Amino acid sequence: MLCTRVSHQVIHCASGGGVVAIDNKIEQAMDLVKSHLMYAVREEVEVLKEQIKELVERNSLLERENALLKSLSNNDQLSQLPAQQANPGSTSQPPAATAQPPQPVQPPQQPNVSSA
Repeated sequence: MLCTRVSHQVIHCASGGGVVAIDNKIEQAMDLVKSHLMYAVREEVEVLKEQIKELVERNSLLERENALLKSLSNNDQLSQLPAQQANPGSTSQPPAATAQPPQPVQPPQQPNVSSA
């Protein structure tokens, strides 16, 4: 059998067996690449599914909060919402933002007693 080799790769064989071997190696390499890509895609899909789940939960929470705020506000406040959305730089605050946060309780100061 007459074969020509360059750097450990079969270039040409008279019987054609080398070409089949190269084709098999190429096919194996392509299958390996395909399996790695499929694994990476499955992993990414799982990450995206988890992100979607978190976003759906967050959206649901915000919708419930929005419904609660609407139920606690009066019609005048609700009528101002479209104007506030059109002018985001307005200085008026939404009702929830005007509430003062609780002030931290300071512990009583100890008298400064020096022993003389």
